[in-house]
Amino acid sequence: MAPDAHHGKTEPTDLPTVVIVDDAVEVRTLVRTRLRLSRKVTVVGEGSTGRDAIELAGRLRPDLMLLDVSMPGMDGLEALPKVRASSPDTRVAMYSGFEETGLADQTLELGAAAFFEKSTPLETLADDLLSLLPGEDRTVQLSAPDDRRAAAVEPVLKEHLERFREVFEDAAIGMATMTLSGRIVRANPSFGRLVARDADELVAESYADLAGEDAGLVGDALAKVVSGDRDVLQIEHRVVTRLGDRRLLSTISSVRDAAQRPVYLFLQVQDVSAQREVEEELRLSEQRFRLLVETVQDYAIFMLDPDGHIASWNAGAQRIKGWTADEIVGKHFRNFYPEEKQLERHPEHELELAIRDGHYEEEGWRVRKDGSTFWAQVTITAVRDATGELIGFAKVTRDITERRQWLLEQEQAARALAQANAALEEVNQQLSHAAEDQSQFLGVTAHELRSPVGVLGGSAELLRRHWPDLPDEERVELLDGMTSSAARLQRLLKDLLTASRIRSSSIELKQSDVDLAGALERIARSIGRARPGEDIELRVPPDLTVVADPDRFAQMVENLLDNALRHGAAPVVVEARPHHVTVDILVTDSGAGVTDAMRDRLFERFATSSEGGTGLGLYIVRALARAHGGDANYLPDDGAFVITLPLASAGATEKRTP
Repeated sequence: MAPDAHHGKTEPTDLPTVVIVDDAVEVRTLVRTRLRLSRKVTVVGEGSTGRDAIELAGRLRPDLMLLDVSMPGMDGLEALPKVRASSPDTRVAMYSGFEETGLADQTLELGAAAFFEKSTPLETLADDLLSLLPGEDRTVQLSAPDDRRAAAVEPVLKEHLERFREVFEDAAIGMATMTLSGRIVRANPSFGRLVARDADELVAESYADLAGEDAGLVGDALAKVVSGDRDVLQIEHRVVTRLGDRRLLSTISSVRDAAQRPVYLFLQVQDVSAQREVEEELRLSEQRFRLLVETVQDYAIFMLDPDGHIASWNAGAQRIKGWTADEIVGKHFRNFYPEEKQLERHPEHELELAIRDGHYEEEGWRVRKDGSTFWAQVTITAVRDATGELIGFAKVTRDITERRQWLLEQEQAARALAQANAALEEVNQQLSHAAEDQSQFLGVTAHELRSPVGVLGGSAELLRRHWPDLPDEERVELLDGMTSSAARLQRLLKDLLTASRIRSSSIELKQSDVDLAGALERIARSIGRARPGEDIELRVPPDLTVVADPDRFAQMVENLLDNALRHGAAPVVVEARPHHVTVDILVTDSGAGVTDAMRDRLFERFATSSEGGTGLGLYIVRALARAHGGDANYLPDDGAFVITLPLASAGATEKRTP
């Protein structure tokens, strides 16, 4: 929680008081400055969480509060009733980047005096807030009118957002956006059908509450994604609907701003109830079948004398083998074996092994009275009296012809099923990766564009109209914000265009001989101007020339330096190590290095750590390096990212396509 800062300006003390609560410091700075310049209200406090809002309301009891919907820890929807209870006379206006009519209606039901979208022009914000005070006659808009919103949003961003909404609304898979505490802000029709509710009814509902007994599981998953412990987390859980319980497979991912702070959560949901029911029925069916096979069996049980002659015969033996007791007792048991086995004296050998080992087991072909054969499972046990003298053998024979055939068929079926499952798993993985890539691309791009465009537009308008009224420190703050926002837009657009061309194999390189030391010095100076105070040290031998496209070479090195400055620690060192026909360009920093969990995914598209980012920088570096006939890797022993490129003396320059 941060107190209001007035930057040297004295404001009237009899004006209505306002508290601003938003987790984005640049948004608070812009709104605070706009309200101060209006000279119609006094900003007396600022906070960044729902808990800050409750504490400020109770301590300051302001006339007005501007409260963000989505914040970490406790969001605005959860905090709103507690703010009203802590300071009943405070008029609360909810403030959000979500554009959803149902959300506005829900906030009013929870006690808000109004709902403003963050696309609302700031020049009317003070008047809109004042109109909420008792005795004012003006009616407050729940959201910005279309003409005001159109003026506040860049055409390119507006077109992108419209396309995102179309994909969102028409998607066959259930989708929803949520606050950081898991409250639904917007749901598409497919999501509503999955939980048997209208999509509008779900606004402000806690997703964990829909999970019933699995609420804890959902809550833990939400916490892991918000904390950055997991970028994307997939869980399976129940939901309680009016039509009964369902099993859902939920994929939760966070959308973060350029500072890697979570802005909101994105949810994708699939109904796996039918699949789980089929799997359970199959399991029960297999269990019943197995019990049937194990329990419904016929056994031939009879005794042999020490020489192998049949001494007794049971009904099961008669059913399996076909002889009656009168016909078989006294005869040698070799009669049950095929002729070739008799010639081999295999029956006598079985008895010898049973005497030696105590028992003998085997499976093999046996002969019935009518000459037909069956596959038998045989156990012969040597029987001895109390003195240890052999008195005969107990023989148990089981007809497993059908079982043997079934096992053979099952083995064939199992092999076929394994092949089918492997193919299905590969397809599922491809579909899952495609869906994750699409949702990650849409979420990252929308928010990477929204924040810098909003800051550029708002700051430029503020400086144009109120330059003489602004103190130097506020001008510097606003200009610094515009500079960093413009740089972020340029990097994002350049990376998106390059990634698109890589995917479509349409990158063409205009290669030439590039002086390595000179090129690296120019890149370091350029980054130094954009990031004052950043320390970049060059260790490059003179007279090294590489074969490269100069622009693409600069993009590769800039991406590695941006990665080191964003995620590592100063100083950053760029070193060149020449080899026979190639040169390694290493970028190292003094940070902790890459975690084991991230190393295998470093150069994948959209691979991000808990610190965020678009996940395109390193992917582009490797793709461009390979297009030049080189490569890009991470050396864990050195803690360095390395680009390998051909030296100019290694061969003729040529045009390459990745």
